[in-house]
Order: sequence, then structure tokens, then C-alpha cells
Amino acid sequence: MSLRPEEVKKIAHLARLNVSESDLTYYTPQLSSILDFVAHMNEIDTTQVEPLAHPLDLPQRLRPDDISEPNQRELFQSIAPEVKVGLYLVPKVIEEA
Repeated sequence: MSLRPEEVKKIAHLARLNVSESDLTYYTPQLSSILDFVAHMNEIDTTQVEPLAHPLDLPQRLRPDDISEPNQRELFQSIAPEVKVGLYLVPKVIEEA
């Protein structure tokens, strides 16, 4: 796939990147070659390949579910600006229309 400089400029705008005119001539062939590579990868037959979440078939190592910190809820709520029924109260930030 061959991109034109106008298309690269549009992609840069969508990505909120400021690309100068001189850089467009540099990036256009690079982005085109990336898209060519992706198109080539899409042509590969992967019907016999099983999807993996991880390249190694290992179980997830889990840590013990033990309490390691003391309960400091009362301390933290005592220094909060406003608390009601165990909940922190915050100012309203969404205005109704």
C-alpha cells in the first residue's frame, strides 16, 4: 500500500502529531512499508494456530491473599474534609442540563 503525503498528513492530524512538510517525505515511505508488512501478515494462513494469552503455557503465579496492612479507615476518615455514614463526600462536578 502506497500512501500519499496528504494521507500521512491526515493520519498525523488524527494522531494529534505535528509533522512538518519536510518530515512528510521521510515518514511517507516508512508508513507505507509498515502497512505493506501488515498486509503481508494478513495473508498468512493462521487457521491451525491456537490463540494464546501468553507464549508459554504456565499457570499464573498468585500471591497468598493475606492481609498485610492494618485497617486505618478511621484514621483516614478523621482527616477527610467531609465524611457521612463511612463515605467520603466530594463536591459535585457534573452539572445537570
